[in-house]
Amino acid sequence: MAIESITKKIEEVKSKGSTHSADLLWARFVEASTARNLCEAWLALQSSRIQGVHCGLVLLGAPDEGPFVPMATWPDSTTDARHLSEICEKALRERRGIFSRSPESSIKPAKNNRYYHVACPIEVHSRVFGVVSLEVEPRPESELKLLLRELFWGIAWLQNLILKQSEAETTRLRDRLETVLDLVAASLEEDHFQAAAISFVTELSTKLGCERVSYGSWNGKKIRIHAISHTSDFGKKMNVVSALSSVMEEAIDQYSTIVYPGLNEEKVLVDRAHSHLADSENGRAICTVPLIHNEKVIGAITLERTPDKPFDQDTVELLETLFALTGPILEEKRKENRWLIRKILDSFNDQVKKLVGPSHYALKLITVCVAALIIFFCFAKGDYRVTAQSALEGAMQMSVSAPFDGYILKAPARAGDVVHKDDLLTILDDRDLRIEQLKLKSQIEELSKSYRKAMAEHDRAQIRIVNSQLQQIRAKLNLINEHLARTQIKAPFDAVVISGDLSQSIGSPVERGQELYKIAPLEGYRIILQVEEKDIDEVTTGQKGELVLSAMPDTTFPFTVTEITPVAISKEGKNFFRVEARLEKKSARLRPGMEGVAKIYVDERKLIWIWTHDIIDWLKIKLWKWWP
Repeated sequence: MAIESITKKIEEVKSKGSTHSADLLWARFVEASTARNLCEAWLALQSSRIQGVHCGLVLLGAPDEGPFVPMATWPDSTTDARHLSEICEKALRERRGIFSRSPESSIKPAKNNRYYHVACPIEVHSRVFGVVSLEVEPRPESELKLLLRELFWGIAWLQNLILKQSEAETTRLRDRLETVLDLVAASLEEDHFQAAAISFVTELSTKLGCERVSYGSWNGKKIRIHAISHTSDFGKKMNVVSALSSVMEEAIDQYSTIVYPGLNEEKVLVDRAHSHLADSENGRAICTVPLIHNEKVIGAITLERTPDKPFDQDTVELLETLFALTGPILEEKRKENRWLIRKILDSFNDQVKKLVGPSHYALKLITVCVAALIIFFCFAKGDYRVTAQSALEGAMQMSVSAPFDGYILKAPARAGDVVHKDDLLTILDDRDLRIEQLKLKSQIEELSKSYRKAMAEHDRAQIRIVNSQLQQIRAKLNLINEHLARTQIKAPFDAVVISGDLSQSIGSPVERGQELYKIAPLEGYRIILQVEEKDIDEVTTGQKGELVLSAMPDTTFPFTVTEITPVAISKEGKNFFRVEARLEKKSARLRPGMEGVAKIYVDERKLIWIWTHDIIDWLKIKLWKWWP
């Protein structure tokens, strides 16, 4: 039956003066103004239509979650219906209508038969909003099923109630969301803080029908009013500004929203400043909401209405939701609008407060560590050493050259070989020399015969000529013999072959004085260091140092600087100076040509200087270069 027809029926009943109970129940049902009244009227009407109902219960709550609380009991509000909780829970759990015998009843029926418990869930759009349960007199199962069906039909009224409430709630939330979005947009559309604040409070005043809306920021000590709706210019000494500041500070001190006149809440708040402001403004209704961001008060907003439009709970909830969004926005704009020096000071103060205040343990730990490092670097000292790429050379190097023009016959030695004294390095081909030797010997025999003949003939002139030729030939023979003695080139001392490999040049000609090998003694070495020009002023002769070779990274070799060459060498875009050092420690594993890293000890200096002087020197050069 439609609501309109029921209403007409009620009017007819009233006009006829009827007191029929069913008509009164229908009238009560239609005229119900709240959900509880409607549920009570519906349960009474439903119980009157079903025969043998002992008691009834309606539970409603959050869909699918609960908790589900009693909204109506029958026959009256004092009826104890706790014994129906079991079947209600079962119906909610199984999401279907069920019935079962009760274990016991508060009033025993005739014939000692137990009552039946019947329960149906209230389901809307596949979501359970509650349950209806009745305790009825015993009857056949077929009648119980009919009872369940009738109960399902009757539940449609409650489903309609829930749908209307959901629609009203949706509309309310939509309107609230539109209001929030409009006001957030008002706070965002202006770039400058002051313009954004005035735009926001003016729009808020218009949207919520307020006489005045004021916004102020909190610096931890006092409120500063930044904007008043519909007002672009106000002095700091105005009475209204002072009163508004007191109102905002009152709400901030209590960390709570203050509504005047109050909403009859259990929470008791001091509202003396609100009362004084209301009295001075002809009894206005006032609501002050503190702006909180990250559990820190950043300001407050005060709204004022005429006495006939007090602030209700829904409006207060809307304001708290709105300011939770717009408060940080306005605060951020205010901070961005400060002078740079003010930003620096405020940031410093914030960090100091975090350090001396509670929590922020990570920041405190980092600060302590940084302070400890600074103190450490201010006093800690270490050895300052100049690092340079280095190479090992023999203390003396000797060139082995060809003694005469000839050809390579054998070359057993090559670069890198360790040779001992008188070890064979190379052999020159002596075949031409021996042929020449035989030729000269033959010439000597012939000249000797001529000499004896001249002696026998007492030919003095011939004697002198032949004697001169003999001396000349003998000199050539001596030279040939000398060359033959030097065809085998041997090591003059124990050494290592630094360069030279003639194994691929067998039979090749060599000229007198041509370098065949370069050798160095095994016992004496020197270190050649390539020191960068930025460090050369720290190096002097006599300084000590240590060398680590790439071939022996686990061994250090001490050395002493002996000579600094005042000539720079360009290499890889940098300038280096050649520094020579004497190796103090000997090792059989050392070989000329080995490379490594050497460090020259300068003196003891602060660690912070040792680690930063390179970048500081670089910055000094750059500053000098670009400084006008």
